[in-house]
Amino acid sequence: MILAIILFMAACLLVLGVSIWLLKEEIFTVHIPVPITHRVRFHILHYVFQLTLTLGNLLEKMKICSMPHFFRFIQDLVVPKNNYGVSVKNMHFGTIPVRLFQPKTASSGLRRGIIFYHGGGCVFGGLGAGLLPRLTLLDALASAPGFSSYQIIERPCFHLAIAHHHYITWYRKLPDHHHPSAFQDCLNATIHFLKDLKTYGVDPARLVVSGESIGAGAVAIITQVLLGRQDLPRFRAQVLIYPITQVVNFQLPSYQQNQNAPFLPRKFLMTCACKYLAIDLSWMDAMLKGTNIPPDYWKKYKKWLGSDNIPQRFKSQDLQPKFPGPFNETAYLETTRIFDLEASPLLADDKTIAQLPEAFLVSCEYDVLRDDCLLYKKRLEDQGVPVTWCHVEDGFHGCILLFDKGIFSFPCSHEVMNSTVSYIKGI
Repeated sequence: MILAIILFMAACLLVLGVSIWLLKEEIFTVHIPVPITHRVRFHILHYVFQLTLTLGNLLEKMKICSMPHFFRFIQDLVVPKNNYGVSVKNMHFGTIPVRLFQPKTASSGLRRGIIFYHGGGCVFGGLGAGLLPRLTLLDALASAPGFSSYQIIERPCFHLAIAHHHYITWYRKLPDHHHPSAFQDCLNATIHFLKDLKTYGVDPARLVVSGESIGAGAVAIITQVLLGRQDLPRFRAQVLIYPITQVVNFQLPSYQQNQNAPFLPRKFLMTCACKYLAIDLSWMDAMLKGTNIPPDYWKKYKKWLGSDNIPQRFKSQDLQPKFPGPFNETAYLETTRIFDLEASPLLADDKTIAQLPEAFLVSCEYDVLRDDCLLYKKRLEDQGVPVTWCHVEDGFHGCILLFDKGIFSFPCSHEVMNSTVSYIKGI
């Protein structure tokens, strides 16, 4: 009993110490770009995020619980379960658990279908977490009586789902599962849905596939993979909200300018990428410097990956390191997965890119992934694919998740959501 009390007090002191240390860091170290409004609210959100992340890492080092498991546990505790007036049903597509959201208002005809893959770096989120679920299939609610605009489900998902049907699919995540499990789960669930559209009352001519962050990267991958499937309906459009489209060049202007950006600093992004791709973290420095890139690979891919493709207004003159560095064959052999199209869809050949559906792309100025979006935009446009682009000048990574959070919402959150909804409604 005494030992238990001592351990409990020690745990309390540890949490208190970590909390005070992080609060000091938040006040004196964390830089918030001037254009971002509601700075106190932003600090509070970032502080809670960092505290949860740090406690999770401590528990992982103590071999009590992995950081991803702890983070998802906290998510499930604090996220309100609100179905926003839509019908919710848990089911399975084969072995993959999914959650179906349906509008309660009956429709006289087929509805638009929207597939949504949420972000979280294969670390955060899940069916019980209020973040965008791994895969959400929403079918058009915009025409439903009483709704003048989309209102999406499971946070951003609900906003689209009130106007649609949609599914959330739980895909396997870290630390238990690595590449390509998440992609395969999303792909298999998507194929299952596309083969059975009539059951869900979805119009095969109005299918939209969408996602944010790593989920948007999944959109890029899956639209490419399914091009050769003549037995499946084609997507009408793709929506990519601040996507990750490559894991090769970590020295793009946005990776330098926003390397310490709140919520997704470069080091954390690279850590998630390495863990997902089962690359030892000791190779992160080689990946950062590009010494793992063979000269012939860079010669082939520079036209798509190089900073020269980024418009001048997004560049800073003092951020131009030599890239890639001197080639290290061992580093290449240990990190070769970064060149897989299932990890870097930006590297697909021109013939594949030219066949993709029209796209709506969202980039945020204060996001390390800004230039991934810009590079993919250029690739699509160069091959004649129609692109609608929304660049949010005061945006930051993950901002769409806050669009319905009351006092913790931001103007950029509403801009991303409203722009996305407006585009989809126009299809």
